Amino acid sequence: MRIKSTCMMLALAMGGIQNALADEVQTSANTALELDTLSVTASADASAEGLSPAFAGGQVAEGGRAGILGTKDNLDTPFSITSYTNEFIQDRQAQSVGDVLRNDPTVRVARGFGNFQESYFIRGFILNSDDVAYNGLYSLLPRQYIATELFERVEVLRGATAFLTGANPNGGGIGGAINLLPKRAPNYDLNRITLGASVNDERNGAADIARRFGEYDEFGIRVNAAHHNGGTSIDDEQAELNLFNIGLDYQGERLRLSADMGYQNHQLAQTRTNLRLMNAVSNVPSTPNASENWAQPWSYSNEKDYFGTFRGEYDFTENITAWAAYGMRHGEEENSLSNLNITNGITGNGTLSRFDNGRIDRIQTGEVGIKGKFNTGVIKHELVAAYSYFESEKKNAFRFVSIPGGSNLYNPTYYTKPALADLYSPRLGSRVRLNSFALGDTLSFMDDRLLLTLGARHQTLKTEDYDYNGQTGLIGKYDDSEITPAIGAVYKLTEEFAIYANYIESLTKGDTADSTTQTNSGSNVTVVNAGESFAPYVSEQKEIGLKYETNSFGAGLAYFTTSKPRSFMDKSNPDRPVFRQSGEDEHQGVELTLYGKATDDLKLLGGVTWLDAKQKDTGDSSIDDNRVIGVAKWQATVGAEWEVPSVNGLALDGRVNYTGSRYADDANTLKVDGWTTIDIGAKYLIQLDNQDLTLRARVDNLFDRDYWASVGGYPGNGYLVLGAPRTVSISATVDFY
Repeated sequence: MRIKSTCMMLALAMGGIQNALADEVQTSANTALELDTLSVTASADASAEGLSPAFAGGQVAEGGRAGILGTKDNLDTPFSITSYTNEFIQDRQAQSVGDVLRNDPTVRVARGFGNFQESYFIRGFILNSDDVAYNGLYSLLPRQYIATELFERVEVLRGATAFLTGANPNGGGIGGAINLLPKRAPNYDLNRITLGASVNDERNGAADIARRFGEYDEFGIRVNAAHHNGGTSIDDEQAELNLFNIGLDYQGERLRLSADMGYQNHQLAQTRTNLRLMNAVSNVPSTPNASENWAQPWSYSNEKDYFGTFRGEYDFTENITAWAAYGMRHGEEENSLSNLNITNGITGNGTLSRFDNGRIDRIQTGEVGIKGKFNTGVIKHELVAAYSYFESEKKNAFRFVSIPGGSNLYNPTYYTKPALADLYSPRLGSRVRLNSFALGDTLSFMDDRLLLTLGARHQTLKTEDYDYNGQTGLIGKYDDSEITPAIGAVYKLTEEFAIYANYIESLTKGDTADSTTQTNSGSNVTVVNAGESFAPYVSEQKEIGLKYETNSFGAGLAYFTTSKPRSFMDKSNPDRPVFRQSGEDEHQGVELTLYGKATDDLKLLGGVTWLDAKQKDTGDSSIDDNRVIGVAKWQATVGAEWEVPSVNGLALDGRVNYTGSRYADDANTLKVDGWTTIDIGAKYLIQLDNQDLTLRARVDNLFDRDYWASVGGYPGNGYLVLGAPRTVSISATVDFY
């Protein structure tokens, strides 16, 4: 049952403290603001607190950003958050967000439908890379691939997030959110050069330069540039990346400002494609050799993005702070793709086509808010109110042609690029507009041992779809709104143990009925309620958990259940099909996470996830209670790093990844085997007179396992992505002083 009464509780609380807040403002207006001597700290989000400090071992932070509630320590929030540090990102030689999240036991990395976009399973729900946030704002970084040189940290907020972060513009965020923190100038001069290579002829270089200046070092500038080029571990695959990013900040006594401007150009050639399993397939294909490539030699995918953000924060008093943020992105994509569609899972035979498309994305988004601290008697309050706005415009152009003859997964046939009419300039395909207002309060009792968070967000979702092919104009429109409440509580049993619980919701646009559908005989028939749009889908999450932290080691245990509405085409009357909302995907699971230092020389990071994701009341009895496509029941990631006592500066690390079996279809007839991989690495720090030299080496997939790394990544589709073969990489980082 949804607890809409939360909104009433919140309204009563706000009414009771309104006068107290007014008194606070009036008192402060007549009193000079007293601040400590200005102390500058690296602050990605222009906050006075700066980044959450690194936890023991330096792999994760002590806390992370809980949406509009701001950065919170782990034991002070009723949500599960992990923030991976830049030190950890460098040590694992991670090149993308996906590379970082392969270390997270609650996340599995997949790929977008029909392209090379990174996607992420969080608690069994898909989050696409264009729903990743940058400093709290959605869709500002490149849509398909985000290089690690563009950000300082990767934060994973597990669970529904509608109140905390607002609805995701592309329908994700049901199982969690990902936020990337930009790089800021530290309190020392930074002069860092990194050179890297792999045995597969990949070469990369990066520069990271930062300075602070001014009487109190209140001004900061940080510049990052990178170039990657060459082959990959997959035969004939080529990739090139160029990026430049500049981050600016000002930290005054009351005013803090930050800005980012960036550019990324990512080009792929003959990149190995996904495998789509057609309806007639009755067997999952056996895995080919992990280094084999069935992509057509003329296929490519190019993505170019320009983006910028601005954020400011101002302290009216010691207890009242306002903030504002704005961001924009212009993205351009060009692709010539040829995915292999498997028609026979035993032989590996399939069909091919040439699909060319061009796309232009324009994004504008922003947020304003105010937060205040005050007391009502013995109860402390942290009140926050925020308004957010998001607008995107997508333009498309495409051409398609079948390739006679087909190909085979195990013995590919390569064709001369088939002729195709020139693409017209991308034309308007869709617009998305989101508006929301959120109000929340965190109440502290019993000397901060008990923390209660109440909140609600009113969200409006508007979409417009256009016929970008025939240019007949507007063909679909959606305009609806919803209030999503949240309630969470944390109780600190001791200084080391805390229990927590939350109820929170996610919000996505309701589905819209197609104009026609295909009958079992293959003919098209008109849908009775063509064009009907359902009300926004509200997914409900309930979670309880236990957190443990000492000065050196931490752990978390969480049980959650999340229900997501479904829709289906009712063909019980084949002549009059009706699109209906019915049933839900119900995900329940248990997560165990570990982090920190087990001993002075041994760091641990990882955990285990059990997840039961099933389809309920779908309208089709043949698939009721079946498992959701692509979601394993068990998955685990356990990493360890050992600082060798006998060799100063040397550290060895290892990681085990396990993912259980998954299904590639709703009927659960296509079962995909699970997999286990082992990765190892080493780091050696040499201190020279005027520089620090860090040497790193890494072997991923040590035993060269052939495996299907992911199943699906787009709702209702169980396409397969083959895991990468054994990959050896080395790098050297020099810090000049």
